[in-house]
Amino acid sequence: MADKLRVGIVGAGGIAQHAHIPNYLKVSDRVEIVSICDVVLDMAKKTAEKFDIPNVFSSVDEMLAGPELDAVSICTPNKFHKDASIAALRAGCHVLCEKPPAMSVAEAEEMANAAKEAGKYLTFGFHYRHSKEVDTLKRFVEAGELGDIYAATAIAMRRRGIPGWGVFTNKALQGGGPLIDIGCHMLDTALYLMGYPEPTMVLGATYQELGTRKGVGLLGDWDYQNFSVEDMARGFVKFANGATLVIESAFAANVQLNDEMNVKLMGKEGGANVFPLTIYQERHGALVDVSPVYLPDVSAYEREIKRFVDACLGGEPPISTPEQGVKLQRIINGLYQSAETGETVKL
Repeated sequence: MADKLRVGIVGAGGIAQHAHIPNYLKVSDRVEIVSICDVVLDMAKKTAEKFDIPNVFSSVDEMLAGPELDAVSICTPNKFHKDASIAALRAGCHVLCEKPPAMSVAEAEEMANAAKEAGKYLTFGFHYRHSKEVDTLKRFVEAGELGDIYAATAIAMRRRGIPGWGVFTNKALQGGGPLIDIGCHMLDTALYLMGYPEPTMVLGATYQELGTRKGVGLLGDWDYQNFSVEDMARGFVKFANGATLVIESAFAANVQLNDEMNVKLMGKEGGANVFPLTIYQERHGALVDVSPVYLPDVSAYEREIKRFVDACLGGEPPISTPEQGVKLQRIINGLYQSAETGETVKL
């Protein structure tokens, strides 16, 4: 490997421009962004010009056949995660793939197997894991401050937050709506803090009540005539260790807050709300709330990219693994299956 990590970017859209590329540039002493590709070549060219990226391509295969790369960020719609990730892994690159892992469990398993065969890292863009709140709470959990966590709630709710850009309302390209998009963030956060227990059963329900009609859009106007995903999903997950989790996720719902992203944990020795971080315990005959203060003010995306770079250059392995990605995908697709059939699904 060269003195600097040579990185390629797949997909030149918003997540690449606002999260991946700027944060690679923050560690430019150790990283060189060598190439970028997008099926919309003009977008790739404009992004390359904006960030001074020297090589531009219209496909993953072309990019991987170009100047040598050590690592690749996958910033495409969900439908293209699997093929791009596997191609990069087989080309000898470490991969940071945006969430969710894939469109199906089979795809996530293929990606995990490809990473194992290549001997390269495959990690996912669950940036909430890298937030100051989750980073801190994870240390409390590992120290036993919450005891065995037996119940959790994952919340990703918007009042009128249907994205007015991108392909987020296109089921063929995304695989679903809020559950697979924003819900997966809070689901992953909860599972990470719980130690990623083995799921055994799910029960889910989805609703399409608001997205298919014109209305107030707090994230821009969306194409309601071609809205093909759920606007709300709810679900219940049971784990092999007896723990349970409830998830609520919506792009649009008649609730108070426009944007609520949170995880609530309940354990034998304590509980917690993650955002903002507060820990609930009983100590010395009194109920106490513990709120850590003066936490390091580092953005979650910045820490995510820095840790990926560290791992690729020989540091600690990524904290999000392919095996966890498969487990998460199993829950998400199980919830969608349950919603479609009206039955519980054993995993």
